[in-house]
Amino acid sequence: MPHSTHADPGSHHPYLRAATAGVRHHTSSLTLAPLPAERPQIDAVHAHFAALHLLLDRLHADTHLPWPSAGQQLAAARTRLWQAATAVHDAYHLLPRPAEPGGVGEDCRPERLPEGPPFLTICQRHLAASHTARRTTSPSDLASPLRTHHSSCTR
Repeated sequence: MPHSTHADPGSHHPYLRAATAGVRHHTSSLTLAPLPAERPQIDAVHAHFAALHLLLDRLHADTHLPWPSAGQQLAAARTRLWQAATAVHDAYHLLPRPAEPGGVGEDCRPERLPEGPPFLTICQRHLAASHTARRTTSPSDLASPLRTHHSSCTR
């Protein structure tokens, strides 16, 4: 059997293909009825970004020693993804909270849910992911604008 330089993407990360298909499906369903973003949608996008950030961190850790240039690009992608997750987290808090039938917002009744108010779950996820971002990225890199990408790709 000939040796292939391209591994099956599902062999190391079996759920990545399914997750990508799910994101594509939801993206295409959004175009059917253009509506403003709501907190549950933004929360789901943030969950994807946080998971992708951790995946890129792992890929960088496994790649940067054997292929430093590729590792550097993965580190840059991880940083930019963290910046995107932070912007999505901020957008979540700028969206209006859904009102209950009696006019009371979701954060006024934390005793109704055992895990606390729903608006805190995105913050808990963001805080957990921030530990990885702070461990692996300097503050100046986190604040820097996107640099241009230099690649050997030709189109």
